[in-house]
Amino acid sequence: MSNTLAYLLDGKIYINLTNKCTNACIFCLRNDKDDVCGKDMWLSSEDFSAQDVINQINELPLSNEITFCGYGEPMLKLDILKEVAQHLKTNHPEIKLRINTNGHANFVYKRNVAEELKGLIDVISVSLNGTTKEEYDELSQPKFEEAYEEVKKFIKASSDAGIKTIATVVDGYKGRRLNIDLCQQIAQELGATLRVREWITNGYS
Repeated sequence: MSNTLAYLLDGKIYINLTNKCTNACIFCLRNDKDDVCGKDMWLSSEDFSAQDVINQINELPLSNEITFCGYGEPMLKLDILKEVAQHLKTNHPEIKLRINTNGHANFVYKRNVAEELKGLIDVISVSLNGTTKEEYDELSQPKFEEAYEEVKKFIKASSDAGIKTIATVVDGYKGRRLNIDLCQQIAQELGATLRVREWITNGYS
């Protein structure tokens, strides 16, 4: 299999489950390059099992943190994600598991997915990316109308589930700056902390 399902970045393992996404963010790294640290992120096939992912993880030096984050929305492969997470929690309980997500999962599956991740995932990082629907829509280019409200609902659902939740924003895209104070306020009201990610002009080399 030529798929890169697990890769190293800064000495930590990342898991690349899909190239599909419910957003088309204008600042997404995949718009400009095909790889992360020399590993091709475009999957040749979306037809693989949790065991395929686990096999690739086992080929890498274990790190103290593993993150579900690739060139797509990892929660779109929810069953595989949960199976891999359960394997890791059972065999390597000392490893912190994190998901980087756009926060659309509850809308996609029409249920509270956050509750299903209790005990499996230690941290959920959700892309807030704006202070209004208009700003979010411009930056994230979602494929459904009420995406921004769904993101905020998911952040709260994740926090309410007792999972450490971080709302993230990408700041500085082509010189554009967000109202970070207002982003901070929104995150706090939803029970999350805020992380500001500076836009990476050329991605990871």
